[in-house]
Amino acid sequence: MKRTITHLADGRELIYFDLRDDADRSAIDRRTLDPRPVASELRYDPLTEEWIAIAGHRQTRTHQPTGTAAECPLCPSSDARSTEIPAYDYDVVVFENRFPSFSGNFGTYEAVGGLSEVRPGVGRCEVVCFTSEHSSSFSQLSDAQVELVMEAWADRTAELSAIEGVEQVFCFENRGSEIGITLAHPHGQIYAYPYVTPRTKLQLGAASRYTKGNLFADVLAAEREAGARVVASNELWTAFVPAAARWPFEVHVYPHRQVPDLAALTEAERAAFAPLYTSLLRAFDGLFGVVMPYIAAWHQAPVRQGRELAYLHLELFSIRRAPEKLKYLAGSESAMGAFVNDVLPEEAARMLRSQIDH
Repeated sequence: MKRTITHLADGRELIYFDLRDDADRSAIDRRTLDPRPVASELRYDPLTEEWIAIAGHRQTRTHQPTGTAAECPLCPSSDARSTEIPAYDYDVVVFENRFPSFSGNFGTYEAVGGLSEVRPGVGRCEVVCFTSEHSSSFSQLSDAQVELVMEAWADRTAELSAIEGVEQVFCFENRGSEIGITLAHPHGQIYAYPYVTPRTKLQLGAASRYTKGNLFADVLAAEREAGARVVASNELWTAFVPAAARWPFEVHVYPHRQVPDLAALTEAERAAFAPLYTSLLRAFDGLFGVVMPYIAAWHQAPVRQGRELAYLHLELFSIRRAPEKLKYLAGSESAMGAFVNDVLPEEAARMLRSQIDH
C-alpha cells in the first residue's frame, strides 16, 4: 500500500491510498477556488446537554448534479475537466471536505444570549472516495479494495484522533437519494468531532453501569448463542440483527475481539471483514430487487474517555421497509426519540440470510 499526501488549490489536504507502489500522484489542482469557509459555531442546548453545529456555509455545497460522471466532482480529473481529485485515476482518495461541519479555520464567535454557550466548531471533516468508478458501489468492491478502504479509515482515525480538541472520530457512508445524499459517486465521510456524540455517551453510560463484564461483548456472545438473528459470520466477525432493532432492516457487525477503533484491527481482521460485509450489502440490495438506501456507521471509542468499555462495531441500516415503502422518522421518533419498528427483527434476519444463501 502506498500513501501520498498532496494539497488542493485552496490548501485542503488530499491523500491517495494506492494498491501499487509505482502510482504517480504528481498531478496538481488546476482550479481557482474560493477561500475556505470559517469553521461552524457550536451552540449548547442546556435542556438536552448536547452541542449543535451551526454551519451556514453548507447551504452552498454541491447538491445532486446530473448523476453522471460528466459533472461528478469525485471522479478523476481529465484533460478537459478538473475535479476534487487532480489525478486521472485513483484507487482510494481521502480529502478535506470543501464544506465542512467542523474545521480548524476559525472565525469570530460571539455570545448569542440565553443559556446557550457558543464556541468554535473545531475538528475536521473528510470525504473518502471508495473507487474511481462512478457507477460502482461498495458492494461491488473487490476484497483487496475493501481492505484498502479499511486501511484509509484506520489511518485517518489515528491521524484525526491526534488533532487538538478532537474527542471522537466517526467513519460512515450514506447511500441512496432516500437517505439524502448530494453526490451519487461511491463515497463516505469522516467526522472528527470536538465532543463525544450523544449516542456514544448513552452506550458508554450503559456499559459503565453493567456489572457482569463488557456489555458489548456480552451482547455479541448472547446473539451468537441464540442464533435466530445472526445473518452471517466467519472466524473473526459476526453480523446480526439486534433484538431491539430500531430500523426495518438493521444489522450490527462485530469483530470477535474487543478493540477500541479501526486502527486497532489486525490485517487478518480487516481481510475477514471484506467478503462478509460486501455479501451483506448485496443481500440488502437483493431483498426487494431495488437498490437499498442505507447508512453504514462505525462506532469507535472516543479519543480520551471510555476506551476500556468501548467495542468497535459497525451499524448498517436501511429506511426501506417494503419495495415501495420507506420508514419515515415522524412524530414519535423525531420529537420523542421513541422508535416504532415495522419489521420483526427475527423476520428481517431470516430475509437477509435467504439472500446471502441465495
